[in-house]
Amino acid sequence: MRGLAPDLMLDSAGTGGWHVGDPPYGPMQAAARARGIDLSDLRARQFTAADFAAFDLIVAMDRQNFADIERLRPAGNDTAVRLMAEMDVPDPYYTSDFDGALDMIEDAAKRLLADISATPVR
Repeated sequence: MRGLAPDLMLDSAGTGGWHVGDPPYGPMQAAARARGIDLSDLRARQFTAADFAAFDLIVAMDRQNFADIERLRPAGNDTAVRLMAEMDVPDPYYTSDFDGALDMIEDAAKRLLADISATPVR
């Protein structure tokens, strides 16, 4: 998404805190690098309720993350939360299908960007 829309403020966070401060998993970095995407400067952080105030849109990679994010929603907050793709993006840490995950994410990012570009600013 950063390559498609460098003018957008984007961030990434997990719903669990297991890898906070760590760089992306080595095999995922290698798969991304093969596509010209450098993930080496990223570090894991955990999603927090404050993210609802910091961002206009929150995107979840799967339905479980979506539910975990919604549980943290502050009362009265109306920040949009949506799924990245029509189907859950499998975690390649468990499937080892890094290229398949990247294919899904790249396709979904293009659709997401088209959707948000067509949506009036609130």
